[in-house]
Amino acid sequence: MELSEADLRILAVAEDRLTGFHAHPFDEIAARCGMPADEVLERLRAMLAGGAIRRVRQTLLSTSLADGALIAWKIPADKEESAYEWLRDNDPFTGHVVLRSCDTADAPGADYRLWTTLKVPTGYGSVDEHCRLLSRHTGATAFAPLPVVGMFALGVGHVRRAGLKPGDKLPELPKMQRPSHPVLSEMEWCVLLSLKESLQPHELTRSPWLTRAEALGISHEQFCTIATALDERGIIGRFATFLDHTRNKGSHSGTGAAGLFHWCVPEGMEERAGAECGRHICMTHCYWRSGGAPFGGAQIMGVTHAATREGVRAHKAAIDAHLAACGIPVLHTATFWSERAEIRPSEISPLIYREWLQKFSCPEA
Repeated sequence: MELSEADLRILAVAEDRLTGFHAHPFDEIAARCGMPADEVLERLRAMLAGGAIRRVRQTLLSTSLADGALIAWKIPADKEESAYEWLRDNDPFTGHVVLRSCDTADAPGADYRLWTTLKVPTGYGSVDEHCRLLSRHTGATAFAPLPVVGMFALGVGHVRRAGLKPGDKLPELPKMQRPSHPVLSEMEWCVLLSLKESLQPHELTRSPWLTRAEALGISHEQFCTIATALDERGIIGRFATFLDHTRNKGSHSGTGAAGLFHWCVPEGMEERAGAECGRHICMTHCYWRSGGAPFGGAQIMGVTHAATREGVRAHKAAIDAHLAACGIPVLHTATFWSERAEIRPSEISPLIYREWLQKFSCPEA
């Protein structure tokens, strides 16, 4: 569908500007847009029905709720498509599924073409164990887990980034966030798992959590009190609408091309380098990750979208120049281009994980 100026005005806020939990998130979006809440809701319903946005949901900081990693997979060429489709269709703990090609064919790790995100509920197995199981289903010959050490940027916001100039930066360095693993009560888990599910069209109201609270048998006030406390513990991410950038590749979204950047910097400079990269507003994701030995020792990894590959390259060139100006040596760098992608949240429910294992732990010969 064609987006109006009013739609873009809403998305510039609604994609990634509401951090934490909000009892009445659409009222907050409306206030920041300077528009009536009822109009905001009407337009969001229309964009959801028309396919411009693929979901509206409360995100969680799942690095604090489950063991996880970015996984790079080495798959025989004749099995790439079937592996992509198997992971997409059968593993809810695998979130993003992306086929990528490296900008330099002989760069370290260029033969790892399938990339996924993975979450394994804490206490129910390890990332390595899950990947070994997936390898039996997909035919992968190798995998490289790249877990998060620290996070510098996470907030998609394609619409508000569409007009960025290469080198546009935040005025201050972002503070690195480290994963944690809090202990939660049964009701806290219930509220979290309820929060993370995408809102259905009938739930796009000024009190979207009312039906979720009723389903749990608690009051709306109790639900919001628990969610607010979880937010204060650093578990809640952002309330967000997700643009369907596989369909919306026009200039309004700037999502025609996406590059996953890798930088290897001297040991001891990871936090500083990650912050300098993450302060560039073009970076929708920016992490310090471990396990990058197959990729030339890369530790800093992040994603940038632009209307074209030339636009992505221009953003990366500006970041590279900034690192050099800061006196941060880059020992190796590469760009992995997205070719095909399925974008969705990873499941983190321990109950669903147990049920999944019963079905898939012994793949057929």
